[in-house]
Amino acid sequence: MLKSIAPLFALLLSTAALPGAVAAQPAPATAEATAQADRALAALFDRYDKATLARSPQAKAYRGVRDGDYGKWNDPSDAKAAADLAEDVAFLAEMRRDFAQAPLSADSRLSYRLFEKQMERRVAAAKYRDLDLTFDQMNGAQSGLPAFLINIHRIGNVAEAEAYLERLRGLGPLMDQLVAISAKRAQAGAAAPAWVYPHVVNDARALLKGAPFEAGADSSLLADFRGKVQALKLPAAEEARLVAEAEKALRDGVGPAYRRLIPAMEAEAKLSRPGDGVGRLASGADYYAERLRFHTTTGMTPDEVHQLGLDEVARIHGEMRALMPALGVKGDLPDLFAHVRASDALFFPDTEEGRAAYLQQAEAALARMEARLPEAFSTLPKAPLVVKRVEAFREKSAGKAFYSRPAPDGSRPGTYYANLYNMREMPKYEIEALAFHEGLPGHHLQLAVQTELKDVPAFRKFGGFTAYSEGWGLYSEQLPHEMGMYSDAWQEFGRLKMDLWRAIRLVTDTGLHHKGWSREQAIRYHMENTPSDEAEVVRAVERYAIFPGQANAYAIGKLEILKLREEAKAKMGDRFDLKGFHDVVLKSGAVPLDVLAENVRLWSGAAPAVARR
Repeated sequence: MLKSIAPLFALLLSTAALPGAVAAQPAPATAEATAQADRALAALFDRYDKATLARSPQAKAYRGVRDGDYGKWNDPSDAKAAADLAEDVAFLAEMRRDFAQAPLSADSRLSYRLFEKQMERRVAAAKYRDLDLTFDQMNGAQSGLPAFLINIHRIGNVAEAEAYLERLRGLGPLMDQLVAISAKRAQAGAAAPAWVYPHVVNDARALLKGAPFEAGADSSLLADFRGKVQALKLPAAEEARLVAEAEKALRDGVGPAYRRLIPAMEAEAKLSRPGDGVGRLASGADYYAERLRFHTTTGMTPDEVHQLGLDEVARIHGEMRALMPALGVKGDLPDLFAHVRASDALFFPDTEEGRAAYLQQAEAALARMEARLPEAFSTLPKAPLVVKRVEAFREKSAGKAFYSRPAPDGSRPGTYYANLYNMREMPKYEIEALAFHEGLPGHHLQLAVQTELKDVPAFRKFGGFTAYSEGWGLYSEQLPHEMGMYSDAWQEFGRLKMDLWRAIRLVTDTGLHHKGWSREQAIRYHMENTPSDEAEVVRAVERYAIFPGQANAYAIGKLEILKLREEAKAKMGDRFDLKGFHDVVLKSGAVPLDVLAENVRLWSGAAPAVARR
């Protein structure tokens, strides 16, 4: 735990007692007074945004800001984290002091409330900072930092190439600092499960493949830098100088640091405690409760989540049985699952041609969906979407698919990453549902629209709540079914399989972290209840084990969105408009599920327009 967290909790509690923390409706005010209060609150949020960007060179790069910090990395130290948190709480206290009773507009009151919720969540999470994993197979620094350089650091001129070189030179010292942080946490009892460390080591070794670390083609980082510099069309001597500097930084700094990382991870693995969930940690139960609240934005208990998962698994199994005649498969679910696993026709070949075919079909599905989006949406993203394969250096351990949002200045498109390392984990029958989830109308539509919102604070444009965003992603698999967008029965089966996957997450995540299940128990439950390939199951269970609570957000968020849509239909009858419903869900940006419910019920007339906090 951060040593300075106790006074921050005290400050949070003291500011919660201010008048703004209760549901009091501000007194009636003139339009000018409201406009003045709105401007003042917006100015506070603008100062906050500038302060948070000043803390984080990497956040600036994500936002497309390329200034004097463009060559720097974030400071990962505990002291910096404590200072940042103290600044957050100070902004919260200032907002409550100055605006609790201000005559704000409805949207500014919503911003007030969302900022309050985000800061409270941040303080609650900081209590468990020392339990966070620095190195893991999903979000670990060993792959995350190189991926940042490749996917986020743009090079449009020589100065930005020099900034890339500065980051390369800083990567070795930063990695050493992160290794020390990880070792300290592990020695205090928060080591990762033992099976995590071979994944980290494999990522490190993969990064060291190729020139200038060894003979052969360029390594991932050198290839990236060389390609970006070549695109500048510089004089040959200048290009050669820059590439030579990159080779030197990689050879003299990055390479040695990654070679030190490998034995450090092998040594840290020996500190692992028995167990695969956070129950192995001294404060694991409290930590899991906080993670569950953080990701679901609900007060559901682990047992309630577990039971919801069991109920959803039973429901989806029933829908799969009903689909079996259309699939031409006889028998019961075990027969269907066996058929799916054994049928080579349902998978692309594990070749470069097979991978190219997968990407081509995903792009085709997204093109069909894009053409029909106006049937269900009034608000559409301006940013383009591209589909890319996960880079070779991290594909062995990375998740099967994920999305990266566009830069607000248009310098970077939204990107759907498909992990094609093992084509048995990327079946043909999932192509459409996965593309709809990650791309359109899923994460790209939602996150691009959020990024493109006007007249809202930056924390609402760029912040997030997992249950909202992942709930929308899963809802975006259901909506195309209702629009008749799945091309055949097997693609419908893929939708059900992915829906089942998220239901099983509710069971296995709570099983691992609350009920004390082992990794092997969770794998066995998956294999008995899904048609998935074992390699895919193992990867998924290992993800849940190191990312407690997050996997529960998908189904919980989707079910809430569907429930609210049905409530609105029942209330509005013929007046219900699907486009209007989607605007209500999307145009406030990401919100907790209770706030989403309030927004929809106000729109539908199911709830009166009352105070918003």
